[in-house]
Amino acid sequence: MRRVLLLGIALAIAAAAASAAARTQRGSESPSLDLFFQASASDSAAADRALAALAPVWRNGYTAMIVDMARFLKSGPGTPRARLIAFLEARTGQRFGDDLGAWREWMWKLPYDPHPRYMEFKAAVYRGAVEPRTGDFLRGQAAIRLDEIDWGGVKVNGIPPLVSPRVVSASEAGYLDDGHLVYGVVAGGEARAYPRRILAWHEMALDTLGGVKLAVVYCTLCGTVIPYRSDVGGVARTFGTSGLLYRSNKLMFDEESGSLWSTLEGKPVVGPLVGSGLTLEMEPVVTTTWGEWRRRHPSTTVLSLATGFDRDYGDGVAYREYFATDRLMFRVPRVDTRLKNKDEILGVLLPAIGGGRQAIAFAAAYLQSHRIHHGTYEGRALVVLTTTGGANRVYESGAIRIARWQGADAVVDATGQTWLVTEAALVKAGGVDKLPRVPAVRAFWFGWYAQFPETALVK
Repeated sequence: MRRVLLLGIALAIAAAAASAAARTQRGSESPSLDLFFQASASDSAAADRALAALAPVWRNGYTAMIVDMARFLKSGPGTPRARLIAFLEARTGQRFGDDLGAWREWMWKLPYDPHPRYMEFKAAVYRGAVEPRTGDFLRGQAAIRLDEIDWGGVKVNGIPPLVSPRVVSASEAGYLDDGHLVYGVVAGGEARAYPRRILAWHEMALDTLGGVKLAVVYCTLCGTVIPYRSDVGGVARTFGTSGLLYRSNKLMFDEESGSLWSTLEGKPVVGPLVGSGLTLEMEPVVTTTWGEWRRRHPSTTVLSLATGFDRDYGDGVAYREYFATDRLMFRVPRVDTRLKNKDEILGVLLPAIGGGRQAIAFAAAYLQSHRIHHGTYEGRALVVLTTTGGANRVYESGAIRIARWQGADAVVDATGQTWLVTEAALVKAGGVDKLPRVPAVRAFWFGWYAQFPETALVK
């Protein structure tokens, strides 16, 4: 997937001569972007002149610009990439060689101090090396570090979303075995299962369920499936896959504004919508088996294999090698060894008492052995209920204390009152009282921690 970043493409921003130098002092003119691009030239004399001009004005905050270019250059002795790496080692004193992942981890530990035109630079690199539309996403404001955005190896919607996917009834879904994983959603009173074996090939389903327009977003790398209401800010937004990643988590985009959105938080993070206050509303989802979901929701529909795409939708085919090991495909700023990278957790985001939000991660293995878990987080009493099959649901418990399960679909509180376990709420049997569902997502530990390093962990 790697392509050579040609000088003629890189010079799309400017055509100034390499002799156009810059001063280093803050408040002074920063180095010309043209110098960085000329430094990647196949013409070694031109590249050396550009590097000589950059050397006296170098700041470590420029490391990302060298790494961004090297990302798309062929490696090997005497190549432009090798020249850039040698320059980087000379300027920083670091010795990471051609290991771009190590360079990234080092620069992420530094205070974020980029070139003032870094967004423009990175956009030009992606326009030339990937496709114009990829670079077009990098404009306007940014709420995240731009040096942590990386290209995931596919073009815009190169992993094609399912748009208004065909569905079948449970009785028609003969391709599913009871043990196959599905992501179950109920919206507008209608139930639907999204099998992992299909969603993994598409990473997004733009669907309508019970009259509710949804963007069901799957980040395969970090193991999350989140159904968002796609109507936000008075606009019915059409979401897609940008091909860009942030901390190994996919960045989606909306066609209407061209903004990049965080998959885990449902907020715009780059582009014209940053600072708008818009946040997508998450619908509850449960990761469960087809057999358990079908038993609980016999009238459910489920995605059909007739997607219109030629894919091998066999169980476990997509990303088989990735799921089989604990290794990461893309580096993240930090990992936490309290759990293995791809151990599953149940993640919850709550408004924090002092403002902002608090992230909580419940280890899936802990929940499996503690099928009723009570806790108070940010002043809110929660109960996490886990079925024998491992499906997790979180509810506001208030003053109610759940004591035990009663069969597969009900629980009993400390007073002996029975509560029915539904997708929207715990419902008091024979009464009108309800304990509302709290949206939560299953995720790989490394992916959740990378996004929310301040997370509390229950294990």
